Amino acid sequence: MATYQYIARTPTGEEVTGAIQADSESAVVRTLYERTLYTVRVEETVSRSHGQGRARRIRIRDLSVMYGQLGDLLRAGVPMLRSLETLGRAVTNRTLGGQIVKLHQDVSAGKTLAEAMAMHPKTFSLLHVAMVRAGERAGFLEDVLSNLGDFLERQDDLRSKIRGAMIYPMVLVGIGSLAMIGMLVILVPMFKPFFQGISLPFPTVMLFAASDLLVRHQWFILSVGVLGFIATRAIKRSQWGQARWEALRIRIPVVGRVILTVSITRFCRILGTMLANGVPILQSLEISKDASGSQVLAKSIAIASDSVRDGHRLCEPLKTSGLFPHEIVEMIAVAEESNQLEKVLVHVADSIERRLNRQVDAAVRLIEPLILVIIAAVIGFAAVGLMYPIFTMSQTLK
Repeated sequence: MATYQYIARTPTGEEVTGAIQADSESAVVRTLYERTLYTVRVEETVSRSHGQGRARRIRIRDLSVMYGQLGDLLRAGVPMLRSLETLGRAVTNRTLGGQIVKLHQDVSAGKTLAEAMAMHPKTFSLLHVAMVRAGERAGFLEDVLSNLGDFLERQDDLRSKIRGAMIYPMVLVGIGSLAMIGMLVILVPMFKPFFQGISLPFPTVMLFAASDLLVRHQWFILSVGVLGFIATRAIKRSQWGQARWEALRIRIPVVGRVILTVSITRFCRILGTMLANGVPILQSLEISKDASGSQVLAKSIAIASDSVRDGHRLCEPLKTSGLFPHEIVEMIAVAEESNQLEKVLVHVADSIERRLNRQVDAAVRLIEPLILVIIAAVIGFAAVGLMYPIFTMSQTLK
């Protein structure tokens, strides 16, 4: 149990302060609600006893359920503060419950939901904040929250599918790597004295060179690997590194196209939904570019927004960027001519998602045999490197 200091208000607006012992901040909010008090702020003053109330990691599925429930409550006409208060009591993840209580406090203080979420970047990513901000500005927050919940659920299902498919291949990679290292460190040096003074083929030379590198410079290799890992993480956390990584990531074969397609899907869905709710196209482009989740795509959309402001059509700068597939650009061009851009954009997002799911399923099924082929090729190369000189020596002796 922990002790919490609280500030609350009565139905008449009178401020009340006090302290409550509870398991979590959401439990404090629930207790105050039962006392007909409206929570303004809750702060923990005494740390939890050892072994109790251990913080849990917030999973993607927890966020997905929370967004979906919040969208349903708002769609049913429940006010925002009442919805957040209800969710704070309903969620099973205590850590997420505490975050919802903080959202309730910030919204009570006059902030929008997006501003409150932006104050907790470890829980709510920039993409989530951008999408919620778009929904608040355009007046379709319920739809955005439902779409965000569905998107996170599909993302979690995709991750689970990929992880499940990768367990067996990664076990093979781990065992094969250990076997290869053991062979290079222990077995290969035992063969070197037998091959002295004879002409060695290229596979054997490469095998001996790799063995010497591991045996003589193992600490140097380990140090370089650790330093490289630390440097890479530091660069990726910087603004410059994030921009470079984003640009590099979309150029990775197959994977880069999938990442870019997901960002295009988000952009099309948000832009189409905003246009359908009567938001002007320039304002819709400004908001939807942040909701795409890709810095590279956002720059291209910003250029397209400037072009539209100058009186040009949207499809022209999108085609010039080279990021949007040709068929999507053509559909947008026809939609602009027929004045049905909002309907076509949502339809494009749905069709892209269906196609992307089929492509990911096919790619996941190909991972296992591909890794098996790579392991077989490495083992075959090592076997040739060791056995070929032996066959050559036996032929010479004959």
